[in-house]
This record gives sequence, C-alpha cells and structure tokens, in this order.
Amino acid sequence: MMKRSLLLSSLLLVAGSLQAQTPAPDLAKAKQTAETVCAGCHNADGNSAIPANPKLAGQHADYLYKQLHEFKGWDGKKAVRENAIMSAMAAGLEEADMKGLAEYFSSQKLQPEPAKNVATVDQGQKIWRGGIPAKGVPACAACHGPAGAGLPAQYPRLSGQFADYTEAQLKSFRDGVRANDPNRMMRMIALKMTDPEMKAVADYAAGLR
Repeated sequence: MMKRSLLLSSLLLVAGSLQAQTPAPDLAKAKQTAETVCAGCHNADGNSAIPANPKLAGQHADYLYKQLHEFKGWDGKKAVRENAIMSAMAAGLEEADMKGLAEYFSSQKLQPEPAKNVATVDQGQKIWRGGIPAKGVPACAACHGPAGAGLPAQYPRLSGQFADYTEAQLKSFRDGVRANDPNRMMRMIALKMTDPEMKAVADYAAGLR
C-alpha cells in the first residue's frame, strides 16, 4: 500500500512539474495578432462580417486550436486541413501563438447571426433534432448539442454561425475538400445529404441560441 501511495505521489509531482513548464497563453500578444493579422477576415474580436469567413468569437478554444494546428504543415508534412489563405496565416505561428489566439477568440462575445429562411425552418429543425433516418443521417444535435453549443475539441459551436459558412463546410466535407474530421464522421454524413438539406439545417443552426 505504501509503495502504491509513493508511486501515486510521484506521478502527481511529475504531472504538476509538466504543467508548470507549460507557459500560459500570452493573451496580450494574441490580441495584437488578432488586431493586425486576423482582423482583415474575422474582425479583431472574431465577429466576422463576411459570411465566407467564420465567426470565431465564443468558439471553443480547444476547437480553434485544433483547426489552427491543422492548417499548418508541421515537420515538412502536408497540412491536415488544406486552405491556401489560412495555411499562409498559420505558417508563422508556433504552438504557443495558436493557443493564445484560440483562448483570445474564445473569450470574445459572439454577435450571432439569425436564421433567415422561414420556408425551410421545419426541415432544418427535423434534421437537427432527428437526422434523416431513411438515409442513416444522425441528428446534428447528437454531437453539436440541442442548442448548437458544440463540444470541445471535436465538435464546434454552430449556433449563431453564418449559415453560408456552415453550408460551405458541409459541401467541403462531402466533396473531400475538407478532411480533418475525426474518423471521417462528417464526410460520411455529408455524402448522404442533398444541397437543399444542407442549406436548411445550416440556416436552422444559425438561429439556435
């Protein structure tokens, strides 16, 4: 019993030492980067005004970090998530920079987008809550939550996000342009959806709160 206690104590000390060696994100530096580098596409506070560029404010820090990390090619390897603009932006960032930016944007207050298409709200709601059983499409709420809050680090917050951006990502998954989803989950789902179904559920997600 004593040996077990000593081992546990040693493990806790090692874990504490490693945590102490990991520097806290430099939010002042992240804010400066956001204001000078990221602002052109996402605005300094992460509330993009351009539907093609996602809103980053209020997004999960773990998810933002994962995306930034995967936009960059590490150790001579190809980037996991391919995007010419974002790969160029991420090229000069190190791990600490990415963590700082992720924390910074996550801490900003989201200015959410509304749902805009009344004609498809019922269809979007059905897909979000119950999926499309006949096609084997699961409910979006199963991973992204009933209110679209998401789950760090794998499932992003979709509530309040631009419908155009969410729709574009679904199509990118379907077409294999985006391939950084765990276990090909989103690619398999998107392959079973039509363009109108994607549009309907993306618009519904934008209106969730």
